[in-house]
Amino acid sequence: MKAPNASPAIDNRRARHEYHILESVEAGLVLTGTEVKSIRAGGASLSEAYARFRGGEAWLMGMHVQPYRQGSFSNAEPTRPRKLLLHKEEIARLQGRVAEKGLTIVPLRLYFTRGIAKVQLGVARGKKMWDKREAAAKRDVEREIARHVRRS
Repeated sequence: MKAPNASPAIDNRRARHEYHILESVEAGLVLTGTEVKSIRAGGASLSEAYARFRGGEAWLMGMHVQPYRQGSFSNAEPTRPRKLLLHKEEIARLQGRVAEKGLTIVPLRLYFTRGIAKVQLGVARGKKMWDKREAAAKRDVEREIARHVRRS
């Protein structure tokens, strides 16, 4: 059950369109104070973000967080790399999966759980153009069926 004043989740709708999601993992996210306030206000975008591994650590690259209006000098760079909090075993397993040809790690959702920023990461394989057309056609058919069911 969601608390009435809970901040909304930020979804990466583009990821589900561009990739087949094979599995998902929840990770913590290291943020500054003004970044947290900006994200709670809905000022973040995951559409260009992806995860990288460096030195045994996981990093979220390309996530855009708008500068907080009331935060002057304390605002961080909007697209700076942000550290992901995962166990060593999870990092090793995900690195092994990414080593497979054509797999990548993309963020699916950004949300807060008990005041802590979390990111749902997905191990994904890129869709081909015909996959995208097939998904759109399937969606259209389901919409038509739903219309007919409502009418009858």
